[in-house]
This record gives sequence, structure tokens and C-alpha cells, in this order.
Amino acid sequence: MQLDNKIPSGPIEDLWEQHQFEMKLVNPNNKRKFEIIIVGSGLAGASAAATLGELGYRVKVFTYHDSPRRAHSIAAQGGINAAKNYKGDGDSVFRLFYDTVKGGDFRSREANVYRLAQVSLQIIDQCVAQGVPFAREYGGLLDNRSFGGAQVSRTFYARGQTGQQLLLGAYQALERQVNAGTVTVFNRSEMLDVVVVDGRAAGIVVRDLITGEVTSHSAHAVVLGTGGYSNAFYLSTNAKASNATAIWRAHRKGALFANPCYTQIHPTCIPPSGEHQSKLTLMSESLRNDGRIWVPKEIGDDRPADEIPESERDYYLERRYPAFGNLVPRDVASRNAKTMVDQGRGVGPRNNGVYLDFSAAIDRLGATTIKERYSNLFEMYERITGEDPYRVPMRIYPAPHYTMGGLWVDYHLETTIPGLYAIGEANFSDHGANRLGASALMQGLADGYFVLPYTIGDYLAPLLGAKPVPTDHPAFAAAEADVRDRVAALLGVKGTRSVDWFHRELGKIVWDYCGMARNEAGLEKALSEIPALRAEFHRDVRVLGENETYNQSLEKAGRVADFFELAELMCRDALHRAESCGGHFREESQTEDGEALRDDEHFAYVAAWEWNGQGTEPTLHTEDLKFDYVSLSQRSYK
Repeated sequence: MQLDNKIPSGPIEDLWEQHQFEMKLVNPNNKRKFEIIIVGSGLAGASAAATLGELGYRVKVFTYHDSPRRAHSIAAQGGINAAKNYKGDGDSVFRLFYDTVKGGDFRSREANVYRLAQVSLQIIDQCVAQGVPFAREYGGLLDNRSFGGAQVSRTFYARGQTGQQLLLGAYQALERQVNAGTVTVFNRSEMLDVVVVDGRAAGIVVRDLITGEVTSHSAHAVVLGTGGYSNAFYLSTNAKASNATAIWRAHRKGALFANPCYTQIHPTCIPPSGEHQSKLTLMSESLRNDGRIWVPKEIGDDRPADEIPESERDYYLERRYPAFGNLVPRDVASRNAKTMVDQGRGVGPRNNGVYLDFSAAIDRLGATTIKERYSNLFEMYERITGEDPYRVPMRIYPAPHYTMGGLWVDYHLETTIPGLYAIGEANFSDHGANRLGASALMQGLADGYFVLPYTIGDYLAPLLGAKPVPTDHPAFAAAEADVRDRVAALLGVKGTRSVDWFHRELGKIVWDYCGMARNEAGLEKALSEIPALRAEFHRDVRVLGENETYNQSLEKAGRVADFFELAELMCRDALHRAESCGGHFREESQTEDGEALRDDEHFAYVAAWEWNGQGTEPTLHTEDLKFDYVSLSQRSYK
């Protein structure tokens, strides 16, 4: 299989504009002749559906939620990046491009990242026009704050609810098209297979989560905007329902999966409080603007924070990275927090956190200002922990959050299955080995509002006059039968252990051996333990209830079965990539002062894996990465 990334030639600053002219177009009156399926209703999916419906395409949106506005994008807190340079502090499209490539540790495509930086300018204008209530300065201008990995203020925000406000903007645009009749939404429907006919995506098979009914839907093209796969770790910041089934089933049908080992561990989450916790809670990275991170200098110092004098505190990020301080990228901040806890300097009842302290900012700015910036985040923290962060420092620790890996896509956001597209976190394309904070919302809206609506037309234009493959085609019948067989097999095991027990055990393996730090021995151990646990799952899982009812146990079982297969690929990819880069930290590959050490000679490429069946090793395909505008160098934030 040859990977054609479809990147046009020419100066990088002109690529996207020139390519928009070169791509084939669909006449406005012909757009209504095409049907498009979109799976997922978060920022990427909702914005794509709204825009494609506005253009005149007939769109069907599938979401497993009871409403599109419940998508996990709503949980994003801190902000969205854009190179507007409203602060006049030296920002530009090129600087956002540079920071993103460097932040991803030189493992992303330059062309995709530059386009993202360009499009960021349009996103803010679009969202303001929708009425998104971004924070404003006293004079009425939009405000900005800084985020990790940048030395400028480019992050637009709505308190600590930016994802919610952006999703409501996309949702209202989507509902406008529902009212106009161009978009139909199917709630409580989970995609369980992609149907491929003559090498092209022809539609999907879904299961109604209320009735258990399995149905097929066809279209000229299928778009997956279904998010990431951090719940493979069991404990993560993702909603419990977030899963990888859509992209994994597409992978099993021929879509290559790229860089699965690139997972992001977010540095500012509330530490686990017990062994049986079901998820973790994110505290926005924006808090690092005003909060200072520290631990006691002495190992085992368990005094309350207010009893530890300034001279006995180690503000370790400020000490190690004076240029960026507490605003180093997430992977750097996370590894340093792990080091502190591993040394025995962790704080809290379980000694599993570090302090995020706002006392200096409150003294400098006043509690009222801090409350204006972060009040909902402070309230959430107090409700969960019972501690008032206005009076005592927050306790934070890294947790699985975002996944940079995903389905391989070309410059058009098309996977290796023609007619199948992946947008937002479901693809791998823009963040390399580490995502900078406030760039997830930027990418999701860029893909949905401004990239896919152009590129999908290039695929559809030659299909004018062709009807979607009818759902009575044998390929649909075969896919439906396969879905029903998988459901029946899970229900028929009638074992002794719950789905959650298996998911928790899998998460422990992935976290211990493929988490913040990885090594060859640990990854090989994981690759022996995961297949054994998967076999036990299929032999001894107990799925309660039946198919023809609302059955959350059955939902989870199917998703965990996919996590088993994905987790094995994550570990295989991490073992294969014998270098450190961004969030992928191999202990065998680090600098003298403990930073990630890349091997550009052997690993400056995208690793894209082809499914060959369970129990059979996947085939590795590579896409070489070229850096013509940002020179390869050892990443430094000192």
C-alpha cells in the first residue's frame, strides 16, 4: 500500500489557497444530489454537518447521545488558539505553526499544521458571529490568555467553559439545518461497522441503543468525527461513554491506524482518591497562567502547605525551565510531576499529587480577578475534594487525556478507504507526538467548518449521477450479520466477571507499561498480558440483560472488546518506535537531563498500521516527514 498524502507543491503559505482553486467543485444545485453520513456530534462532527447542510448536501448525523449537544467536546475548559495577535505580543500564523510543530516534537506534517494556523483566524470570526460569549477586556475587545508551549497570548476563552460554548454554537448551527431539512439527526445510535463496496466507503451499520435494532444506512461518503481513545487506560479525563469503536471498526475494514502510541497525559488533573474510581477530572491548563506548581524540597515532608515556608518549596518547573516556567508543554509538565512523586515528594493523603498554588496571584491581583477568570473551575475542584483553592493550593497529577494518534488521513482528511473521512481527534494529522493546549478545539472546528467542506467536494464531483449503494446490497447484509454475531457472542458468554473488571485490568496494564514512561521490557510484558486477558474476557465476561432493551452492559462490552485490540496496537507501536518524542517517552532514549531524545535518522515518519486480523501481526506502512520550514532540533523550553 502506497501512502499518498496529497500535499500540493509550492510555498507553504500559498498551499491551501491554491489547492482550493485546484480541487474539483460540486455545483450548488448538484449538492442536494449527494448524501453524506457523519458519525459523531462533537465540535468536529457538528460543525461539519452544519456546514455541509448549509452548502446544500443531504446529511445524516449519528450520535450515541440523546442529543448532539451532549458530546464530550462540551467538557473542554481552557480555550481555543488563534493567531490573531490581539495582544500585539509577536504572534503570527507562522509563529502558531512553529509552536505547534515544535510542541509536537517534530512528528507532524508541516502542510497540515500551517493550514491549521491559517484557518484559526477564520474560526474566531465564525464563532463570534454565532454569539459564542468569549471573554472580553474592559474596552470590549476579545481577551486572550497564554497556554503551555507558547510565549504569546493567543488563547480565546469563555471562563472555564470554552468547549461548552463552542459546542452550543455548532449545535445551534446544526439545528438550523435540521429545521431547514438538509440534516437528519439519529440519536442513541451507535456505529458498529463501516460498509465498503468495491473499495469505497458505502455506508455504515448502526445499533439502536434503546431497542437493539440493527440497521444499515448508505451514502456517497462517510465522515467519522468520533473523538479519541484515552479510555483504553480506563481512568482518563474522558467521559465514560467515550470510546474507539467507530475508528477501530473502520481500521478493521482497511483504514490504516497512525501513531497509536502517541497519547497525551494531561498534567493538571485531580489525583485519584481511591482504587475503584471510575474516571478522573480535568483542571484546565489555563490555571497554569496564575497557579505556581511546587512540591516540598524534602522527601516525605507531609506538613500542610501553609506550614511549609517559601524557602522549603521547590517550584521545579520555574527552576528547570526559566523561559517558560509553569507554561511548558503538557508532556514536559507531566513527566516532571511524575518525577517529583516518584522521588517521594508527592503531596496529599495518598502522596500522589503536586501543588498548584494561587496564593501569589491572589495577593497580586486580588481574589475577585481570579474568581472572574476561573470561578467555575475552583467551584468544581471544591465540590470534588472538599478543599477551597482560594485558601489552600489545588492538588494535581497527570492523567490520560487526549490522543494524537488516530486514523491516517491525507491532506484532504480522507483515510486509506476512499470516501471515508476522519476529522478532529479521530484522525492523527495535526499534533504530532504532543498536542499543545487549546489546539484540540481549534483543529476540530478547522476540520469541520473550513477544511472538509472543500476537500469532500473533490471526491464527490466525479460521482455526479451515481446513486448511493442500496442497503440491500450483500455487503450491507454481511456487515449486519457480523454485528449481530458479535452482539450475540458477548451476550452468550455468561461468565463470572463484569465488563468493568476487565476494563480496569486492561487499563492497569496500559497505564503501567504504555503510560507516561515506556521501556522495552515493559512493553513486551504488556504484549504478552493483553492477549491473555483478552482471551479471558471472551471466555469469562458476564454481560447482563439482553439485546432488545436499553443495555449499557452490552454497550460497554463491545467497546471494551475493541479497546483490547487497540491497546495491543498501542503497545506494539510504542515498542517499535525506539525513540522518545513528545508524549511517547522511552526510558532508553533520553538526554542527560531527562528530556525526550528523538532519533530523526530512523523515526522521522508517521507509523501507519494495517489490520491483518486478530492474532496476526499488523503490517507497518510509513510516511516520511519533511521539515522545510521548521528546522529539526532538540526541543528546549529552558
